[in-house]
Amino acid sequence: MEELHKTYGKMAALAGVTLEIADGEFVAMMGPSGSGKSTLLHCAAGLDTPSSGRVFLGGVEVTALDEPGLAALRRERIGFVFQAYNLLQALDVADNITLPLRLAGRPVDEAKLMAIAARVGLGSRLGHRPAELSGGQQQRVALARALITDPEVVFADEPTGALDTRTAREVLTLLRELVDEAGQTLVMVTHDPVAASYAHRVVFLADGHLAGEALRPTPEQVAERMTQLGAS
Repeated sequence: MEELHKTYGKMAALAGVTLEIADGEFVAMMGPSGSGKSTLLHCAAGLDTPSSGRVFLGGVEVTALDEPGLAALRRERIGFVFQAYNLLQALDVADNITLPLRLAGRPVDEAKLMAIAARVGLGSRLGHRPAELSGGQQQRVALARALITDPEVVFADEPTGALDTRTAREVLTLLRELVDEAGQTLVMVTHDPVAASYAHRVVFLADGHLAGEALRPTPEQVAERMTQLGAS
C-alpha cells in the first residue's frame, strides 16, 4: 500500500498510509474508533477504492483494475472473513464452503473440501445448516470458505468480535496455525488486545495515519499502546 488517501466529503479516513505486508505474515490492525483501520483493510482487499495512492497484491496493481478485474481478483486471489459470518442459511456447510468455487464456475475438489473442513474442525459437520452450528463453528465455516480458493491473502474484519472468549481463542489459535503451518498471509482488524497478540505484528492507526507498530506483541503491550492512542 503506497500513500493511501481516502476521503468522505471533508473527512479524511486515510491520510497517506504506506504499509507493506510480507508473504506469510500475520498482521493485526488496531486503532480507536474512526482511526481508519477498517477503511485501510477494505482498500487493501479491493472492497473499496482509495481517493489516491496505490495498492499492490503480488505483481498486480489492485488500484488499476476495473470492476470486472477487481471481482476476479477478489474471487480468485483474496479470502474474506467477517464478524457476521455471512453464511447462506439455506445451504449446508459443504455448499457454503464451496460457494466461491461455484460462483467462479470452478469444479469442486471433494478431497480438498474434506481436507479444509478437517483443518478447521468441521469434518463431521458438512451436512449441517448454519442454524445447527454454534457461533464458533459458523466462523470456522466462514474461514474454510475463505480458504477454499487458495487465496494469496486472507483479510479478517473483527473475526472474533461476536464470539465468547473461549471460542474466540480457539478461532485465533486456528488462524495462527494457518499462518505457521500453511504459510497463509493474514491481515486482521481487531479491537481486542488478546486477539492482536496472536499476530506477528500489530500496526496501529490514529486519525488516518500510521501510529507505530509492535513486533511479537503481548496483550499488555497492545492495551497500553491503545490507551495512549485513545488519550492523544
